[in-house]
Amino acid sequence: MSNNLGETLIFDNQYEQQRIEKSKNLKNLDIAPYPHNIKKGSSTKEFKEQFAYVLESEEKRDESKSLSVNGRIKFLRVMGKAAFVKIEDESGLLQIYVARDNLPDGFYNDVFKKLIEVGDIISVAGFPFVTKTGELSLSVTSLTLAAKSIKPLPEKFHGLQDIELRYRQRYLDMIMNPEVKEVFKTRSNLVRIIRRFFENRDFLEVETPMMHPIAGGANAKPFITHHNALDIERYLRIAPELYLKRLIVGGFEAVFEINRNFRNEGMDHTHNPEFTMIEFYWAYHNYKDLMKLTEELFDEILKELDLPKTIIYGDMSINFSTPFKKISWANSLSEIGGVPKEIIDDKDAMLSYLKEKGEAADPKLSIAKLQCELFDNFVEPKLINPTFITHYPIEISPLARRSDENPDIAERFEFFAAGTEIANGFNELNDPLDQYERFTKQIDDKNSGDDEAHDMDEEFVHALGYGMPPTAGQGLGIDRLVMLLTNQHSIRDVILFPAMKPIKKEIKDEDGE
Repeated sequence: MSNNLGETLIFDNQYEQQRIEKSKNLKNLDIAPYPHNIKKGSSTKEFKEQFAYVLESEEKRDESKSLSVNGRIKFLRVMGKAAFVKIEDESGLLQIYVARDNLPDGFYNDVFKKLIEVGDIISVAGFPFVTKTGELSLSVTSLTLAAKSIKPLPEKFHGLQDIELRYRQRYLDMIMNPEVKEVFKTRSNLVRIIRRFFENRDFLEVETPMMHPIAGGANAKPFITHHNALDIERYLRIAPELYLKRLIVGGFEAVFEINRNFRNEGMDHTHNPEFTMIEFYWAYHNYKDLMKLTEELFDEILKELDLPKTIIYGDMSINFSTPFKKISWANSLSEIGGVPKEIIDDKDAMLSYLKEKGEAADPKLSIAKLQCELFDNFVEPKLINPTFITHYPIEISPLARRSDENPDIAERFEFFAAGTEIANGFNELNDPLDQYERFTKQIDDKNSGDDEAHDMDEEFVHALGYGMPPTAGQGLGIDRLVMLLTNQHSIRDVILFPAMKPIKKEIKDEDGE
Protein backbone atom coordinates (compact mmCIF):
# COMPACT_ATOMS: atom_id res chain seq x y z
CA MET A 1 0.00 0.00 0.00
CA SER A 2 1.31 3.43 -0.92
CA ASN A 3 2.20 5.91 1.79
CA ASN A 4 0.76 8.75 -0.27
CA LEU A 5 -2.20 10.06 1.76
CA GLY A 6 -4.10 11.20 -1.34
CA GLU A 7 -3.80 7.77 -2.91
CA THR A 8 -4.92 5.81 0.15
CA LEU A 9 -7.74 7.98 1.50
CA ILE A 10 -9.19 9.80 -1.52
CA PHE A 11 -8.45 7.65 -4.57
CA ASP A 12 -8.82 4.30 -2.89
CA ASN A 13 -10.61 1.97 -5.30
CA GLN A 14 -8.78 -0.34 -7.69
CA TYR A 15 -9.65 1.61 -10.85
CA GLU A 16 -8.33 4.84 -9.39
CA GLN A 17 -5.20 3.08 -8.20
CA GLN A 18 -4.68 1.71 -11.72
CA ARG A 19 -4.93 5.20 -13.15
CA ILE A 20 -2.47 6.52 -10.58
CA GLU A 21 -0.03 3.84 -11.73
CA LYS A 22 -0.51 4.96 -15.32
CA SER A 23 0.22 8.53 -14.26
CA LYS A 24 3.47 7.30 -12.69
CA ASN A 25 4.34 5.38 -15.84
CA LEU A 26 3.83 8.53 -17.90
CA LYS A 27 6.33 10.32 -15.68
CA ASN A 28 8.78 7.45 -16.15
CA LEU A 29 8.51 8.07 -19.90
CA ASP A 30 9.21 11.78 -19.33
CA ILE A 31 5.61 12.66 -20.20
CA ALA A 32 4.06 15.11 -17.76
CA PRO A 33 0.54 14.01 -16.75
CA TYR A 34 -0.33 17.62 -15.87
CA PRO A 35 1.65 19.92 -18.17
CA HIS A 36 1.22 23.69 -18.23
CA ASN A 37 2.44 24.43 -21.72
CA ILE A 38 -0.74 23.43 -23.55
CA LYS A 39 -2.23 26.21 -25.67
CA LYS A 40 -5.92 26.53 -26.49
CA GLY A 41 -6.64 25.31 -30.01
CA SER A 42 -9.72 25.79 -32.13
CA SER A 43 -13.02 24.64 -30.70
CA THR A 44 -14.72 21.53 -32.01
CA LYS A 45 -17.45 23.79 -33.39
CA GLU A 46 -14.90 25.94 -35.21
CA PHE A 47 -13.28 22.82 -36.69
CA LYS A 48 -16.61 21.63 -38.08
CA GLU A 49 -17.47 25.07 -39.45
CA GLN A 50 -14.06 25.68 -41.03
CA PHE A 51 -13.88 22.29 -42.75
CA ALA A 52 -17.53 21.76 -43.66
CA TYR A 53 -16.48 21.98 -47.32
CA VAL A 54 -14.63 18.66 -46.99
CA LEU A 55 -17.98 16.90 -46.68
CA GLU A 56 -18.77 17.99 -50.25
CA SER A 57 -15.29 17.53 -51.72
CA GLU A 58 -14.48 14.64 -54.04
CA GLU A 59 -11.47 13.44 -52.01
CA LYS A 60 -13.30 13.69 -48.66
CA ARG A 61 -10.07 14.91 -47.03
CA ASP A 62 -7.74 17.90 -47.11
CA GLU A 63 -4.23 17.02 -45.96
CA SER A 64 -3.01 20.51 -46.85
CA LYS A 65 -4.82 21.91 -43.80
CA SER A 66 -4.04 21.34 -40.14
CA LEU A 67 -5.75 22.47 -36.97
CA SER A 68 -5.28 21.81 -33.27
CA VAL A 69 -8.20 20.99 -30.96
CA ASN A 70 -8.39 20.32 -27.21
CA GLY A 71 -10.96 18.14 -25.48
CA ARG A 72 -11.83 15.46 -22.98
CA ILE A 73 -11.98 11.88 -24.23
CA LYS A 74 -15.62 10.71 -23.95
CA PHE A 75 -15.33 7.56 -26.09
CA LEU A 76 -12.37 5.43 -27.17
CA ARG A 77 -12.38 2.38 -29.43
CA VAL A 78 -9.03 0.79 -30.25
CA MET A 79 -8.81 -1.40 -33.36
CA GLY A 80 -5.29 -2.79 -33.53
CA LYS A 81 -3.17 -0.20 -35.32
CA ALA A 82 -5.75 2.61 -35.12
CA ALA A 83 -8.45 4.01 -32.86
CA PHE A 84 -11.55 6.14 -33.12
CA VAL A 85 -11.95 8.65 -30.31
CA LYS A 86 -14.64 11.20 -29.40
CA ILE A 87 -13.35 14.30 -27.66
CA GLU A 88 -15.54 17.00 -26.15
CA ASP A 89 -14.95 20.66 -25.37
CA GLU A 90 -17.36 23.41 -24.36
CA SER A 91 -18.84 23.65 -27.84
CA GLY A 92 -19.46 19.95 -28.52
CA LEU A 93 -18.12 16.58 -29.61
CA LEU A 94 -15.60 15.82 -32.38
CA GLN A 95 -14.49 12.46 -33.71
CA ILE A 96 -10.75 11.98 -34.15
CA TYR A 97 -8.83 9.15 -35.79
CA VAL A 98 -5.58 8.03 -34.17
CA ALA A 99 -3.36 5.82 -36.36
CA ARG A 100 -0.11 4.21 -35.23
CA ASP A 101 1.79 5.15 -38.38
CA ASN A 102 0.87 8.86 -38.11
CA LEU A 103 2.51 9.26 -34.69
CA PRO A 104 6.14 9.11 -33.50
CA ASP A 105 7.67 5.64 -33.34
CA GLY A 106 6.44 3.73 -30.28
CA PHE A 107 3.99 6.42 -29.08
CA TYR A 108 0.85 4.60 -30.17
CA ASN A 109 1.69 1.24 -28.59
CA ASP A 110 3.61 2.39 -25.50
CA VAL A 111 1.68 5.55 -24.59
CA PHE A 112 -1.66 5.89 -26.32
CA LYS A 113 -2.89 2.29 -26.05
CA LYS A 114 -1.57 1.68 -22.55
CA LEU A 115 -1.75 5.00 -20.71
CA ILE A 116 -4.40 7.19 -22.35
CA GLU A 117 -8.06 6.50 -21.54
CA VAL A 118 -11.60 7.87 -21.31
CA GLY A 119 -11.73 10.96 -19.13
CA ASP A 120 -8.25 12.22 -20.04
CA ILE A 121 -7.95 15.66 -21.60
CA ILE A 122 -5.81 15.78 -24.72
CA SER A 123 -4.59 18.27 -27.32
CA VAL A 124 -4.46 16.98 -30.88
CA ALA A 125 -3.50 18.39 -34.26
CA GLY A 126 -4.31 17.00 -37.67
CA PHE A 127 -6.17 17.37 -40.94
CA PRO A 128 -9.89 17.04 -41.76
CA PHE A 129 -11.35 14.00 -43.47
CA VAL A 130 -14.71 12.27 -43.81
CA THR A 131 -15.21 8.70 -42.58
CA LYS A 132 -17.04 5.99 -44.53
CA THR A 133 -20.12 6.73 -42.43
CA GLY A 134 -20.03 10.37 -43.55
CA GLU A 135 -18.77 11.99 -40.34
CA LEU A 136 -16.38 14.93 -40.52
CA SER A 137 -13.39 13.95 -38.37
CA LEU A 138 -9.81 14.92 -37.55
CA SER A 139 -6.96 12.60 -38.54
CA VAL A 140 -4.37 13.00 -35.77
CA THR A 141 -0.76 13.83 -36.61
CA SER A 142 0.24 14.82 -33.07
CA LEU A 143 -1.24 14.07 -29.66
CA THR A 144 -0.33 15.58 -26.29
CA LEU A 145 -1.79 14.76 -22.90
CA ALA A 146 -3.19 17.91 -21.25
CA ALA A 147 -4.48 16.37 -18.00
CA LYS A 148 -4.68 12.81 -16.69
CA SER A 149 -8.02 11.75 -15.21
CA ILE A 150 -7.58 9.74 -12.02
CA LYS A 151 -11.29 9.10 -11.42
CA PRO A 152 -13.13 7.12 -14.12
CA LEU A 153 -16.21 8.73 -15.65
CA PRO A 154 -19.60 7.08 -15.04
CA GLU A 155 -20.50 4.26 -17.40
CA LYS A 156 -21.41 5.82 -20.75
CA PHE A 157 -24.76 4.12 -21.37
CA HIS A 158 -26.37 5.26 -18.14
CA GLY A 159 -24.40 8.44 -17.59
CA LEU A 160 -24.90 10.40 -14.39
CA GLN A 161 -28.54 9.98 -13.36
CA ASP A 162 -28.35 10.33 -9.56
CA ILE A 163 -29.85 13.77 -9.03
CA GLU A 164 -28.26 14.23 -5.60
CA LEU A 165 -24.82 13.38 -6.99
CA ARG A 166 -25.37 15.75 -9.92
CA TYR A 167 -25.97 18.66 -7.53
CA ARG A 168 -23.11 17.74 -5.20
CA GLN A 169 -20.63 17.23 -8.04
CA ARG A 170 -21.75 19.81 -10.58
CA TYR A 171 -18.43 19.50 -12.41
CA LEU A 172 -19.17 15.82 -13.09
CA ASP A 173 -22.75 16.68 -14.02
CA MET A 174 -21.44 19.11 -16.64
CA ILE A 175 -18.98 16.54 -18.01
CA MET A 176 -21.63 13.85 -18.39
CA ASN A 177 -24.64 16.00 -19.24
CA PRO A 178 -23.47 18.77 -21.60
CA GLU A 179 -26.98 20.23 -21.85
CA VAL A 180 -26.58 21.42 -18.25
CA LYS A 181 -24.02 23.95 -19.44
CA GLU A 182 -26.62 25.47 -21.76
CA VAL A 183 -28.85 26.33 -18.79
CA PHE A 184 -26.04 28.24 -17.13
CA LYS A 185 -25.06 29.98 -20.35
CA THR A 186 -28.66 31.17 -20.59
CA ARG A 187 -28.46 32.32 -16.98
CA SER A 188 -25.31 34.33 -17.70
CA ASN A 189 -26.90 35.87 -20.80
CA LEU A 190 -30.03 36.72 -18.84
CA VAL A 191 -28.07 38.61 -16.18
CA ARG A 192 -26.19 40.48 -18.91
CA ILE A 193 -29.48 41.45 -20.61
CA ILE A 194 -31.01 42.65 -17.34
CA ARG A 195 -27.91 44.67 -16.45
CA ARG A 196 -27.84 46.33 -19.86
CA PHE A 197 -31.60 47.02 -19.70
CA PHE A 198 -31.20 49.08 -16.53
CA GLU A 199 -27.97 50.75 -17.59
CA ASN A 200 -29.66 51.91 -20.82
CA ARG A 201 -32.29 53.60 -18.65
CA ASP A 202 -29.66 55.48 -16.63
CA PHE A 203 -29.83 53.28 -13.54
CA LEU A 204 -26.54 53.12 -11.63
CA GLU A 205 -25.27 49.71 -10.55
CA VAL A 206 -24.08 49.73 -6.93
CA GLU A 207 -22.83 47.33 -4.26
CA THR A 208 -24.09 47.38 -0.69
CA PRO A 209 -22.99 45.38 2.39
CA MET A 210 -23.51 41.64 2.66
CA MET A 211 -23.11 41.68 6.46
CA HIS A 212 -25.65 43.83 8.28
CA PRO A 213 -25.70 45.01 11.89
CA ILE A 214 -29.50 44.58 11.90
CA ALA A 215 -31.51 41.97 10.00
CA GLY A 216 -34.05 43.76 7.83
CA GLY A 217 -35.39 44.47 4.37
CA ALA A 218 -37.74 41.48 4.23
CA ASN A 219 -39.67 39.15 6.53
CA ALA A 220 -37.30 36.20 6.88
CA LYS A 221 -34.98 34.46 9.35
CA PRO A 222 -31.36 35.58 8.99
CA PHE A 223 -28.06 33.74 9.11
CA ILE A 224 -26.01 35.00 12.05
CA THR A 225 -22.23 35.28 12.10
CA HIS A 226 -19.68 36.89 14.41
CA HIS A 227 -17.19 39.62 13.64
CA ASN A 228 -14.17 38.76 15.78
CA ALA A 229 -12.32 42.09 15.56
CA LEU A 230 -15.37 44.09 16.67
CA ASP A 231 -16.72 41.28 18.86
CA ILE A 232 -20.24 41.79 17.55
CA GLU A 233 -22.86 39.75 15.72
CA ARG A 234 -23.53 40.37 12.06
CA TYR A 235 -26.36 39.10 9.85
CA LEU A 236 -25.96 37.90 6.28
CA ARG A 237 -28.29 40.14 4.41
CA ILE A 238 -31.90 39.15 3.86
CA ALA A 239 -32.26 41.94 1.30
CA PRO A 240 -30.33 45.09 0.29
CA GLU A 241 -33.44 47.29 0.48
CA LEU A 242 -32.63 49.53 3.44
CA TYR A 243 -29.14 50.33 2.13
CA LEU A 244 -30.32 51.01 -1.41
CA LYS A 245 -32.94 53.44 -0.10
CA ARG A 246 -30.23 55.23 1.86
CA LEU A 247 -28.62 55.92 -1.52
CA ILE A 248 -31.87 57.51 -2.75
CA VAL A 249 -31.82 59.70 0.36
CA GLY A 250 -28.22 60.59 -0.51
CA GLY A 251 -29.13 61.87 -3.97
CA PHE A 252 -28.98 58.98 -6.43
CA GLU A 253 -32.28 58.77 -8.28
CA ALA A 254 -32.08 55.35 -9.97
CA VAL A 255 -29.97 52.48 -8.58
CA PHE A 256 -29.87 48.71 -8.91
CA GLU A 257 -27.92 45.81 -7.44
CA ILE A 258 -27.61 42.23 -8.69
CA ASN A 259 -26.32 40.06 -5.90
CA ARG A 260 -26.90 37.38 -3.26
CA ASN A 261 -29.44 37.34 -0.47
CA PHE A 262 -29.46 34.82 2.38
CA ARG A 263 -32.45 33.45 4.28
CA ASN A 264 -32.14 30.83 6.99
CA GLU A 265 -35.23 28.90 6.05
CA GLY A 266 -36.37 25.62 4.54
CA MET A 267 -35.36 24.37 1.09
CA ASP A 268 -37.71 23.21 -1.64
CA HIS A 269 -38.00 23.38 -5.42
CA THR A 270 -38.25 27.20 -5.39
CA HIS A 271 -36.18 28.05 -2.29
CA ASN A 272 -32.43 27.93 -1.68
CA PRO A 273 -30.91 29.63 1.40
CA GLU A 274 -28.55 31.58 -0.87
CA PHE A 275 -30.16 33.10 -3.95
CA THR A 276 -29.73 35.90 -6.48
CA MET A 277 -31.95 38.93 -7.00
CA ILE A 278 -31.93 42.24 -8.75
CA GLU A 279 -33.30 45.01 -6.58
CA PHE A 280 -33.80 48.51 -7.97
CA TYR A 281 -35.12 51.88 -6.78
CA TRP A 282 -36.47 54.69 -8.92
CA ALA A 283 -37.09 58.16 -7.51
CA TYR A 284 -40.07 60.20 -8.75
CA HIS A 285 -41.83 57.09 -10.04
CA ASN A 286 -44.58 54.86 -8.64
CA TYR A 287 -45.52 51.19 -8.57
CA LYS A 288 -47.53 51.57 -11.79
CA ASP A 289 -44.33 52.74 -13.51
CA LEU A 290 -42.62 49.63 -12.13
CA MET A 291 -45.26 47.35 -13.63
CA LYS A 292 -44.79 49.00 -17.02
CA LEU A 293 -41.01 48.71 -16.66
CA THR A 294 -41.36 45.01 -15.80
CA GLU A 295 -43.39 44.44 -18.96
CA GLU A 296 -40.71 46.22 -21.00
CA LEU A 297 -38.03 44.10 -19.31
CA PHE A 298 -39.76 40.85 -20.26
CA ASP A 299 -40.26 42.04 -23.83
CA GLU A 300 -36.51 42.68 -24.06
CA ILE A 301 -35.50 39.44 -22.35
CA LEU A 302 -37.60 37.32 -24.73
CA LYS A 303 -36.30 39.22 -27.73
CA GLU A 304 -32.63 39.00 -26.73
CA LEU A 305 -32.85 35.31 -25.82
CA ASP A 306 -34.77 34.64 -29.06
CA LEU A 307 -37.67 33.09 -27.17
CA PRO A 308 -41.32 33.07 -28.29
CA LYS A 309 -44.02 35.02 -26.45
CA THR A 310 -45.58 31.73 -25.37
CA ILE A 311 -43.24 29.57 -23.28
CA ILE A 312 -43.75 25.94 -22.37
CA TYR A 313 -43.03 25.23 -18.71
CA GLY A 314 -43.71 21.62 -17.82
CA ASP A 315 -47.33 21.02 -18.78
CA MET A 316 -48.09 24.77 -18.71
CA SER A 317 -48.28 27.12 -21.68
CA ILE A 318 -47.44 30.63 -20.47
CA ASN A 319 -48.26 33.64 -22.60
CA PHE A 320 -45.90 36.57 -22.01
CA SER A 321 -47.63 38.95 -24.39
CA THR A 322 -47.85 42.38 -22.79
CA PRO A 323 -49.62 44.05 -21.07
CA PHE A 324 -49.89 41.52 -18.27
CA LYS A 325 -53.05 40.91 -16.26
CA LYS A 326 -53.58 43.09 -13.16
CA ILE A 327 -55.97 42.28 -10.32
CA SER A 328 -56.25 43.44 -6.71
CA TRP A 329 -55.39 41.17 -3.78
CA ALA A 330 -58.96 41.18 -2.44
CA ASN A 331 -60.55 40.45 -5.82
CA SER A 332 -58.05 37.69 -6.57
CA LEU A 333 -59.16 35.75 -3.49
CA SER A 334 -62.71 35.42 -4.83
CA GLU A 335 -62.31 35.71 -8.61
CA ILE A 336 -59.26 33.43 -8.92
CA GLY A 337 -59.16 31.51 -5.66
CA GLY A 338 -62.90 30.88 -5.43
CA VAL A 339 -63.05 32.08 -1.81
CA PRO A 340 -66.54 33.36 -0.91
CA LYS A 341 -66.47 37.16 -0.70
CA GLU A 342 -68.47 37.23 2.50
CA ILE A 343 -65.79 35.42 4.53
CA ILE A 344 -62.73 37.43 3.42
CA ASP A 345 -62.89 39.87 6.35
CA ASP A 346 -64.31 37.41 8.88
CA LYS A 347 -61.60 35.71 10.94
CA ASP A 348 -63.71 32.82 12.24
CA ALA A 349 -65.21 32.20 8.81
CA MET A 350 -61.75 32.09 7.20
CA LEU A 351 -60.50 29.63 9.83
CA SER A 352 -63.53 27.39 9.22
CA TYR A 353 -63.07 27.62 5.44
CA LEU A 354 -59.38 26.68 5.65
CA LYS A 355 -60.18 23.75 7.96
CA GLU A 356 -62.92 22.60 5.63
CA LYS A 357 -60.43 22.62 2.73
CA GLY A 358 -57.86 20.65 4.73
CA GLU A 359 -55.52 23.60 5.30
CA ALA A 360 -54.79 24.09 9.00
CA ALA A 361 -54.15 27.65 10.21
CA ASP A 362 -53.09 29.13 13.54
CA PRO A 363 -56.14 30.77 15.22
CA LYS A 364 -53.80 33.48 16.53
CA LEU A 365 -53.18 34.80 13.01
CA SER A 366 -54.60 38.22 12.14
CA ILE A 367 -57.16 38.74 9.40
CA ALA A 368 -54.47 39.88 6.94
CA LYS A 369 -52.31 36.84 7.65
CA LEU A 370 -55.26 34.50 7.31
CA GLN A 371 -55.92 36.12 3.96
CA CYS A 372 -52.29 35.24 3.14
CA GLU A 373 -53.11 31.59 3.90
CA LEU A 374 -56.07 31.78 1.54
CA PHE A 375 -53.96 33.44 -1.15
CA ASP A 376 -51.07 30.99 -0.87
CA ASN A 377 -53.33 27.95 -1.05
CA PHE A 378 -56.05 28.94 -3.49
CA VAL A 379 -54.80 31.83 -5.63
CA GLU A 380 -51.04 31.55 -6.20
CA PRO A 381 -51.09 28.04 -7.76
CA LYS A 382 -53.58 29.30 -10.37
CA LEU A 383 -51.49 32.30 -11.50
CA ILE A 384 -50.08 30.61 -14.60
CA ASN A 385 -49.96 33.49 -17.08
CA PRO A 386 -48.01 36.59 -15.93
CA THR A 387 -50.14 38.46 -13.40
CA PHE A 388 -49.68 41.49 -11.17
CA ILE A 389 -51.51 41.18 -7.84
CA THR A 390 -51.97 44.69 -6.43
CA HIS A 391 -53.19 46.49 -3.28
CA TYR A 392 -51.84 44.27 -0.51
CA PRO A 393 -52.83 44.72 3.15
CA ILE A 394 -50.55 47.25 4.84
CA GLU A 395 -50.04 44.83 7.76
CA ILE A 396 -47.97 42.49 5.59
CA SER A 397 -46.19 45.34 3.78
CA PRO A 398 -44.04 46.99 6.49
CA LEU A 399 -41.87 49.03 4.10
CA ALA A 400 -44.53 50.05 1.57
CA ARG A 401 -46.38 53.37 1.38
CA ARG A 402 -50.03 53.50 2.44
CA SER A 403 -52.64 54.19 -0.19
CA ASP A 404 -54.03 57.72 -0.05
CA GLU A 405 -57.52 56.32 -0.69
CA ASN A 406 -57.35 53.52 1.89
CA PRO A 407 -54.71 53.61 4.64
CA ASP A 408 -55.15 49.86 5.28
CA ILE A 409 -53.90 49.09 1.77
CA ALA A 410 -50.31 49.30 0.51
CA GLU A 411 -49.41 50.74 -2.91
CA ARG A 412 -47.78 47.45 -3.77
CA PHE A 413 -47.81 44.56 -6.23
CA GLU A 414 -46.38 41.10 -6.55
CA PHE A 415 -45.70 39.56 -9.95
CA PHE A 416 -46.50 35.88 -10.56
CA ALA A 417 -46.06 33.38 -13.38
CA ALA A 418 -46.27 29.58 -13.49
CA GLY A 419 -47.85 29.65 -10.02
CA THR A 420 -44.76 31.24 -8.45
CA GLU A 421 -43.86 34.71 -7.21
CA ILE A 422 -41.22 36.27 -9.45
CA ALA A 423 -41.09 39.89 -8.25
CA ASN A 424 -42.30 42.25 -5.54
CA GLY A 425 -42.57 46.03 -5.87
CA PHE A 426 -44.17 49.02 -4.21
CA ASN A 427 -44.19 52.70 -3.56
CA GLU A 428 -41.61 53.14 -0.81
CA LEU A 429 -42.60 54.41 2.60
CA ASN A 430 -40.73 57.70 3.03
CA ASP A 431 -42.52 59.05 6.11
CA PRO A 432 -40.00 58.53 8.95
CA LEU A 433 -42.64 58.68 11.69
CA ASP A 434 -44.84 56.09 9.99
CA GLN A 435 -41.77 53.90 9.39
CA TYR A 436 -40.79 54.13 13.07
CA GLU A 437 -44.29 53.11 14.15
CA ARG A 438 -44.24 50.11 11.81
CA PHE A 439 -40.84 48.99 13.04
CA THR A 440 -42.20 49.25 16.59
CA LYS A 441 -45.17 47.08 15.61
CA GLN A 442 -42.76 44.56 14.05
CA ILE A 443 -40.84 44.39 17.33
CA ASP A 444 -44.10 43.58 19.11
CA ASP A 445 -44.72 40.82 16.58
CA LYS A 446 -41.20 39.51 17.11
CA ASN A 447 -41.67 39.46 20.87
CA SER A 448 -44.90 37.53 20.31
CA GLY A 449 -43.03 34.78 18.49
CA ASP A 450 -42.80 35.96 14.87
CA ASP A 451 -39.12 35.20 14.18
CA GLU A 452 -39.40 36.63 10.64
CA ALA A 453 -40.48 40.11 11.73
CA HIS A 454 -38.21 43.10 11.11
CA ASP A 455 -35.91 44.45 13.77
CA MET A 456 -35.80 48.15 14.54
CA ASP A 457 -33.33 49.98 12.31
CA GLU A 458 -33.10 53.40 13.91
CA GLU A 459 -30.28 54.51 11.61
CA PHE A 460 -32.52 53.92 8.59
CA VAL A 461 -35.30 55.92 10.22
CA HIS A 462 -32.77 58.74 10.82
CA ALA A 463 -31.87 58.58 7.11
CA LEU A 464 -35.53 58.96 6.18
CA GLY A 465 -35.61 61.94 8.52
CA TYR A 466 -33.42 63.85 6.03
CA GLY A 467 -36.03 63.30 3.36
CA MET A 468 -36.37 60.65 0.65
CA PRO A 469 -38.13 61.71 -2.56
CA PRO A 470 -41.17 59.76 -3.74
CA THR A 471 -39.64 56.44 -4.81
CA ALA A 472 -40.73 53.07 -6.13
CA GLY A 473 -38.65 49.93 -5.63
CA GLN A 474 -38.74 46.34 -6.79
CA GLY A 475 -36.97 43.03 -6.29
CA LEU A 476 -36.95 40.28 -8.93
CA GLY A 477 -35.69 36.74 -8.37
CA ILE A 478 -33.06 35.78 -10.93
CA ASP A 479 -33.07 32.06 -10.05
CA ARG A 480 -36.83 31.63 -10.48
CA LEU A 481 -36.73 33.60 -13.70
CA VAL A 482 -34.03 31.30 -15.08
CA MET A 483 -36.14 28.30 -14.06
CA LEU A 484 -39.07 29.69 -15.99
CA LEU A 485 -37.14 30.52 -19.15
CA THR A 486 -35.20 27.24 -19.30
CA ASN A 487 -38.05 24.91 -18.26
CA GLN A 488 -36.28 23.75 -15.10
CA HIS A 489 -38.45 22.69 -12.18
CA SER A 490 -36.03 22.84 -9.27
CA ILE A 491 -34.06 25.89 -8.20
CA ARG A 492 -31.10 23.53 -7.74
CA ASP A 493 -31.03 23.06 -11.51
CA VAL A 494 -30.26 26.75 -12.08
CA ILE A 495 -27.77 27.29 -9.23
CA LEU A 496 -24.32 25.93 -10.00
CA PHE A 497 -23.63 24.78 -6.45
CA PRO A 498 -26.92 24.60 -4.49
CA ALA A 499 -27.10 24.03 -0.75
CA MET A 500 -27.08 20.32 0.09
CA LYS A 501 -27.47 18.29 3.24
CA PRO A 502 -24.04 17.06 4.39
CA ILE A 503 -23.10 13.43 3.76
CA LYS A 504 -22.08 11.54 6.88
CA LYS A 505 -18.82 9.70 6.31
CA GLU A 506 -17.57 6.70 8.25
CA ILE A 507 -14.06 7.18 9.61
CA LYS A 508 -11.80 4.13 9.16
CA ASP A 509 -8.96 3.29 11.50
CA GLU A 510 -5.42 2.59 10.31
CA ASP A 511 -6.32 -1.04 9.58
CA GLY A 512 -9.23 0.07 7.40
CA GLU A 513 -11.87 -1.20 9.87
